Amino acid sequence: MRNPRVGAPPYSGAVTHPSPAPDHLPGTGTPAPPDAPSAPAAPSDAAAPAPSGTGRGAPAPTDRWGLLLGAGAFFLWGAMPLYFPLLEPAAPLEIIAHRVVWSLLFCLVLLAATRQLGGFVAALRSPRTLGTLAVAAVLIVTNWTVYVYGVLSGHVLDAALGYFINPLVTVLLAVAVLRERLRPAQWVAVGVGAAAVVVISTGAGGLPWIALVLAGSFGLYGLVKNRVGRTVEALPGLAVETAVLTPVALVYLGWLGATGAGTFGTEGVGHALLLASAGIVTALPLLLFSAAARRLPLSVVGLLQYLGPALQFLFGLLVFHEPMSPTRWAGFGLVWLALVVLSVDGLRTARATRLAARR
Repeated sequence: MRNPRVGAPPYSGAVTHPSPAPDHLPGTGTPAPPDAPSAPAAPSDAAAPAPSGTGRGAPAPTDRWGLLLGAGAFFLWGAMPLYFPLLEPAAPLEIIAHRVVWSLLFCLVLLAATRQLGGFVAALRSPRTLGTLAVAAVLIVTNWTVYVYGVLSGHVLDAALGYFINPLVTVLLAVAVLRERLRPAQWVAVGVGAAAVVVISTGAGGLPWIALVLAGSFGLYGLVKNRVGRTVEALPGLAVETAVLTPVALVYLGWLGATGAGTFGTEGVGHALLLASAGIVTALPLLLFSAAARRLPLSVVGLLQYLGPALQFLFGLLVFHEPMSPTRWAGFGLVWLALVVLSVDGLRTARATRLAARR
């Protein structure tokens, strides 16, 4: 596969999970995850940082702790639909504003504790890096907002669909933006995924816009984070993104407080603590994922990423009892078929690459 940047590897589409989710995923080659921005995923509430310790030629051996850490990260991302309803009666925008502010505070504490403040300050002082992360911040806050709206409005299944189709969107971005060439199996996967959207749209009476916005925003988020590369680690990157958004979030929260429309100080201590916990809920899966990505081969991380949307799907179906018409089942089935094709192709390509590197 060719990349327009000389000497640069093909875009993997992996990003730190933005929320789910945000938020994280596989790209044009071996599947990779999200916050997970640079190993989908993002979401985000989809949405994972690229495994810095994994080489292309000889992936790190799978170990038990890596699997546990990775599974824990994607389980937390997948369980997000259970968390956000606890924050009601706060509206989606108020929840996102608190998530931004408390995430920044929690990230700064962690950066100080892990002695990574230097990376955070360096990113702020680099106009190019800061500008790139500012664009990423806009994309991830869009992803977060739509995801929270989807969960609170009874569209958890649409949110899960968005993170299922994100790998296919990543492949399309690699073609449209980076001019990469796809293998035949990847074209098949994209075609089957497009057919799935048509089938679901027919049964739902319209485009599944929540799913498409989540997949599109998270896919673009991964692409932007790919521009930063590995110069900014996951935690400092998230800190910069939330720092960019915090002034706007504070103004909005101040306006809510002044007009009496906010819930932080009116719904009791428990509600206020739940809103403040959004910082931990955002950063903890990212830390688990970052640790896992350094211990696991990229192919394993790429397969683990499907745990997040799979859990969201199960919660939407079994906990929130959202309807699944036969047409919708057919559409989801096509999406899962496309992901199987994409994943098998990625695993085969990764294996062939490793064998070639040993010769």
